[in-house]
Formats: sequence, C-alpha cells, structure tokens
Amino acid sequence: MASNSTVIRKEPVDAVIVGLGWTGSIMGMELTDAGLNVLALERGNDRTNADFTYPKPADELAYGVRMEMMQRPSQAAITIRRNLNETALPNRYLTSFLPGDGVGGAGVHWTGVLYRATPVELKLKSFADEHFDKGFLPDDMTIQDYGVSYEELEPHYDFFEKVCGISGQAGNINGQLIEGGNPFEGPRANPYPLPPLPGTYNNALFAQATKNLGWHPYPYPSANVSQAWKNPYGMQLGPCNFCGFCSKYGCLNYSKSSPQTCILDALKRRENFAYRTNCEVTRVELDSDGKKATGVTYIDGDGNRVFQPAELVIVASYALNNVRLLLLSGIGKPYDPVANTGVVGRNYSYQMTGSIDMFFDDIEFNPFVAAGANGQVIDDFSPDTFDSARHGFIGGSYIYTAQGSGAPISNTPTPGDAPKWGSGWKKAVKDNYGHSMSMGTTGTNMAYRDCYLSLDPNYRDPNGDPLLRMTLDWHDNDIRMTRFMRERMLEIVRELNPRSHVEGFKNFGDHYDTRHYQSTHNVGGAIMGTDPSTSALNRYLQSWDVHNVFVMGANAFPQNMQHNPTGTVAALTYWSAKAIREQYLKNPGPLMSA
Repeated sequence: MASNSTVIRKEPVDAVIVGLGWTGSIMGMELTDAGLNVLALERGNDRTNADFTYPKPADELAYGVRMEMMQRPSQAAITIRRNLNETALPNRYLTSFLPGDGVGGAGVHWTGVLYRATPVELKLKSFADEHFDKGFLPDDMTIQDYGVSYEELEPHYDFFEKVCGISGQAGNINGQLIEGGNPFEGPRANPYPLPPLPGTYNNALFAQATKNLGWHPYPYPSANVSQAWKNPYGMQLGPCNFCGFCSKYGCLNYSKSSPQTCILDALKRRENFAYRTNCEVTRVELDSDGKKATGVTYIDGDGNRVFQPAELVIVASYALNNVRLLLLSGIGKPYDPVANTGVVGRNYSYQMTGSIDMFFDDIEFNPFVAAGANGQVIDDFSPDTFDSARHGFIGGSYIYTAQGSGAPISNTPTPGDAPKWGSGWKKAVKDNYGHSMSMGTTGTNMAYRDCYLSLDPNYRDPNGDPLLRMTLDWHDNDIRMTRFMRERMLEIVRELNPRSHVEGFKNFGDHYDTRHYQSTHNVGGAIMGTDPSTSALNRYLQSWDVHNVFVMGANAFPQNMQHNPTGTVAALTYWSAKAIREQYLKNPGPLMSA
C-alpha cells in the first residue's frame, strides 16, 4: 500500500508512455521524432547493456531457475481459472508464461524468434467465411479480422527487421519465390538484413527428413544476429557466438536484438525524452466526462502517489498488464461472457504447442553450441496451406527443431522409461545428454466466448487494487489441430529413426495446466478492429472511448496466430505511430468514427 495519501503533481508532458519495453521504446523514438516532450514510466528497475556484461548473464540458477528477469507474483500475480464456475486462484510461481520486469521488459529475456504474420492470419475471419462451410465454426468461437492488412504492415515489418538486424532466408520477395526460404510467407519488399545463422546438426537432420516428406524447410528468422550489424538508429550488434544463454537471459555478446541493444541508448540521448523507473502506473486518469485522459497516476519507489499530466497516453506494458490498466481506469466497457456484451477482456487466447524429444545411440549433438533462434522450420501446415476443414479444425502450426541451450539444470531430457529420480535418473541423464534432439509445434489458438480477462473479485495487489483474473481452457478445435500436428511430427520421427522418443501433446479432455511453461505468447483482451461493439481499440490501436489513449501490444490480437507475436507487435506499433504523427497530432480526436 502506498505510504503517502497526498498526491504529488508533476510538470505536464506532451506524451507519457506506460512501460519501456519494445513498444515503449519504439513509441519513444517515433514521438520524440515528432517533436513531442516524452516521458516513459517503467514499473521495474533500470536495465542497461552494462547489466549483461560477461559473466553476469551466464547464470542458470539466477535467471533460468529463479527467474530474476521476470515479474514477481508477490507484486503482480494473476488469478487463473478454467471456467466460469471455478474460483480463480493466484499464481504463486512463474510457470506457464514469463512476463518480463524492468526496462526492456520481455524484449530482454525473449528467445529471439522474429516472425511476420501471414496475410491470412490478419484476416482470419474473412478467410473462414470464404473457405469454410456455414456452421463449420463453433458457435462460441469469436475470431475476428485485425482490421489492418499485411500490405499496410509490410513496410513496418521491414523497418523493424532492419532495427533488429534479423538473420534469415527470404522465401517470397515481391511475389518471387526464393529457394531455401519459406514459400508460404507474405511477399517481402526486401531480403532479410543478414544471412541465416550457421546450422547445427539437428537442423541438417530435420531439413533432410522434411524434404524427404515433400515439405519445405527453412531457417528460423532469428534476432540472434549472424554478422555484425549497424541498424537505422546507429546501434551496433555483434555476431552470435552460440553460447546458448538466450531465452530467460540478457545477451552478454550484444548479439540478441533487444530494446537495449537496438533502441534505448539512441533514445536516451534525445533531449526531449526522459524515463523514470520503479514507477507503477495504477490508473489512466480521465476528465469529467470520461472522454479524454488527463494523464496517469503512479506509485513511485518511495511509496508516493504521483500524478503525471500528459496530453497523450501510450499504454505500452505487457499485454496482460495493459488489459488490467484499462479495466482499473474504466476505459471501455468490461466484457461479460454471459450477456456477451462489453469489449475489455474479450478474446483472450494463448498458444497451442506440442513437442517430441528423440534419443539416438550413434549421434552426438553438442548442447553447448546453441542459440535461442537457431533452428529449421516448416510452414506446410499453416492455416491457409492445406485443407484443415477436412481434418475438423481451423488453424495451423509451424513445426520446428531448435537447439536452444545445454544448461545442466533445465536441459536434461531422458527417455520415457527412465527413472524420475535417484541413481537411475542420474545414469539416464549421463547416457542421453548430447544424444537427444527436440522438435516442437507452435500453433494457433482461437478465441472463444468463455476465454477472457477480468478483474478478480477476491484478490488484491499490495496497492489494494484487484488482480487480473484469467479464464481459459482448451477447446476441441485446437485439440484437433495439435493432434493433427502430432501425426505430422511422427512422420518426421519415422524418417529419423531414433532409438526412442517422448511426446508431449494435449489430448481431448485435457485442461489448461499452469504448472508447465508453454510460451509467453499471451494475446487478446483489448483487441483491435473496425467495430466498437466487438473491439476495444480501432485499427490504429486507439481507444474507441478515450481518443488520446493508444494501447500497444499483443493484447490487440483478436486470436493467436501460429507465428511468434513480437514482429507483429512491433509492426503494429510503428503503424499506430505513423497514424499518430500524420493524423492525430494535426487534429486530435477519434481516427475512426464509432
């Protein structure tokens, strides 16, 4: 609880940004470019590139086990339930997903897989209406189009890829298919900035096996850069040395694209930008008629309650936190799944994943040569590349192999018949370490009427505010999708012929289980669209209800795509910034009519 009931009032700024991760950093550059006086407020501690100098980040116990770069549940718990009849309970440990904490946010500890959405993923409902029989989609499925097209976002994808120095192999440049790339991707104006990372042996095995099956392998689009790179902001990155400390870690080699390596040092040099840390924003404050924000209230590191006036409010924290802040601030009508009314909290979705670990006697992999986004992938089973309706679902998944880390605490796969503890387990780890190869799926998750976010009626945070409540469980459409992908992965297993393999796929009757990490691809809850009755934000990420509030992040996704969200989150941020600079600042007000 804040120790001081007196509210301190700060000097006004043109724009205040809530959160200083990828989206806050991008908006900081764009709005200072426009000449605005910009202030960013970050709930966590400061993090600079100096925090990632060798050997500090190479600490599996601190970062891989104790999660020192993540939000602490004691300060930012989320209550979780699987249906409307359950009482939600708060998460006490970070397991299922890992929101970042401090300057840079999740952009510091992410793995580095940087995708674009496909044209179809951005207009999934229109695609379904055109290609699926009427009545095929379940009545409780609430998928929507984004309201923005791939063609509109392509220049922003292109620019962000240059900001990050992405390594990869293009598969479609201006409609011309390129051998070795992804033939199913949307057309690119330019190749990737850098060539793909060098491949490890698992990549070669996967590529050959999938080619044998008639599929189209390509290298992961990687934010672990393959060569030295100087980006458009003048920031420099060095080539990845395959240390393996990527996911959950800050990069010790300036090789993984992050807000720190790509944007923040350039942004901090601007005289019209400032930021404050340990400032937890609790409300976006509104004027008397509730139609315009007057600024934000936050609690500083000393427990003081502070009001920061601003003409423009950019909500740019983690997706789940963005939704909670809108609900606490009374911006937009909260979603009610029973009445099917309201918009804030609607269409929360997650990710449908699966995995297979294969064990070999005569193949030696080197787990100490690893990078987060070092892998081979196929997109042959994306939402629009095969007849998914024949198999009973809408959606799809990419299938990949990756060699991410040889960390000895968390990366000790063993065969299914191995003991789970004791000397037998130790022997199994010794015998199989370096002899296993993993494959996985990252698949779509559709939006449903009963999967949503709301404020919890029972649990509160240390400031006395309600926690965010998540209501989520799996639906048959997505289970059918992941079971189909399992069969495709088993075809790869038969090609590779390992000694044994271990599967991890959801089945019918399984429920959402918070005990196991899956991904940090939480999306929805404050979604974008062109209809204010079914979206909280318009196509420019502007609140329909409060015109000087713009909300950045994966909360804008109407459902989850198969591809990792960061590239689309960034492209949408640049898209929104363009609208703010070219339209809103010249004539402040709604950019679309309700």
